[in-house]
Amino acid sequence: MSASSSPSFSRSGMIVNVLSRSVHGGKVHVQNGKISAIDYDDNHYETYILPGYVDAHVHVESSMLVPSEFARMAVVHGTVGTVSDPHEIANVLGVAGVRYMLENARNVNFKCNFGAPSCVPATTFETAGAVVTAADIRELFEKDNLKYLSEMMNFPGVLFRDEMVMEKIRIAHELGRPVDGHAPGLRGADAEKYISAGISTDHECFTLEEALDKVKHGMKILIREGSAAKNYEALHSLISSHPLMTMFCSDDKHPNDLAVSHIDETVRRSVQKGHDVMDVLQCACINPVLHYGLDVGLLRVGDAADFIEVNNLREFKTLRTFINGECVAESGQSRIERVIAPLLNNFHCSPKHVADFRIAVNEPTNNTVTVRVIEAFDGQLITKEIHETLQASAGEIQSDAQRDILKMTVVNRYQDVPPALCFIKNFGLTRGAIASCVGHDSHNIIAVGTSDEELCKAVNAIIASEGGICVVDGENTDVLPLPVAGIMTNEDGYAVGEAYSRIDAKAKALGSRLHAPFMTLSFMALLVIPDLKLSDKGLFSGNSFAFTPLVVE
Repeated sequence: MSASSSPSFSRSGMIVNVLSRSVHGGKVHVQNGKISAIDYDDNHYETYILPGYVDAHVHVESSMLVPSEFARMAVVHGTVGTVSDPHEIANVLGVAGVRYMLENARNVNFKCNFGAPSCVPATTFETAGAVVTAADIRELFEKDNLKYLSEMMNFPGVLFRDEMVMEKIRIAHELGRPVDGHAPGLRGADAEKYISAGISTDHECFTLEEALDKVKHGMKILIREGSAAKNYEALHSLISSHPLMTMFCSDDKHPNDLAVSHIDETVRRSVQKGHDVMDVLQCACINPVLHYGLDVGLLRVGDAADFIEVNNLREFKTLRTFINGECVAESGQSRIERVIAPLLNNFHCSPKHVADFRIAVNEPTNNTVTVRVIEAFDGQLITKEIHETLQASAGEIQSDAQRDILKMTVVNRYQDVPPALCFIKNFGLTRGAIASCVGHDSHNIIAVGTSDEELCKAVNAIIASEGGICVVDGENTDVLPLPVAGIMTNEDGYAVGEAYSRIDAKAKALGSRLHAPFMTLSFMALLVIPDLKLSDKGLFSGNSFAFTPLVVE
């Protein structure tokens, strides 16, 4: 039977009822976008029909695509909906940015469920482009019908019951919205106190012990497997031990990765590891819908006809995806038409000079100085503070590419102020520089390089484009412009994925050993993830939640 998007049609297959944990042959009848009946029979069919996947926490902006383009690509992999936190664009444009995402998403047949950003700016220790107040959050809930309060990153504010933080949580509870959490490494009494504020999920656990500690106090855990942060291996046992308390998410997904897979890859991997297929699908399809109260069908009579057809329950190759009874993807091709989204931005920054990237120091007697260095880890958002000795000459501290201790900068994109500077280890560049305006969460310009000249050239390439990512290799500069808020593009998602792959390959050709160097770079300014990060205002300790000096006295 050929796929149909007509008001009334039927699909035959092995029907996977995750709620009853059963598989039977049968026929799903669809009328006016809803499932009107399900008839079971004793036949065996070659295809399997199951509820569509839901990404339980994602920042669409990190795909560098507007929501309509993200949707075009995601449906190919069987994703029918997302729980989308728009705080990236909110940090640039405030409520206007959130509404931009809502308006664009309405142009396509995809269940993109947005939350109200709880932490804009993420901290007071950085410069963002906007502020989202408690009053704004109430308006977004009441006027725009947003689904939840997005990740409460200010966990110190929750622990100390900060008045503004608690007011945002109170509004969400008053209006019946769940509150998402963000508390990496929080354990014991602190975790219990954080959860007791009414915070229901966390996607930042990086050890099983931490996750189990939070589950014990009633928190649901999202297993994250994105382009940079990968916690699946540490947490996947939760699928079998706590299937009702676990969901799957990507958090951040680059366009080239989205072209290959989405939540379907986590489903495949989980079944291959021996987890019960019904437990896996409970996490991938059911739990997000029930937890957030989403208008996403679960393959029941009366539900929206949101379901997928796959080849079998081992490979989970998506054959077709249906949303509201419309076939939106078939045979690896998206049927969602492109939407040309308008451009908007918030970028006020002048070109920099090479001298701006020199780190001055009083000349030490032994020509060396001990500094705090950010140690980055592949596949993790957390970092470590280490102390290294560097050469000091001509009144400035020198980086050391041979020891992989490179200079990193965060440049304020919203006003002309001197760049913030520090040193970072594990990027592996042996020449050149890379830069990006995707710098969580305020999206200032962030760059790392082997020389001040190339560092300056990379930063200025981003300024000239008013957002984007770039690679500088000597005289050669390659830029992927991101003209929507400086962090997204309205171009074709597959073309953007190819362009990103090209630039990613060039960054790795400079020596980077990281799986996703740009994604890792984007999190080096995320102050709410310990241990050591850099904002446009200076070096910041996530452990003490305060600025810390570069030079170790």
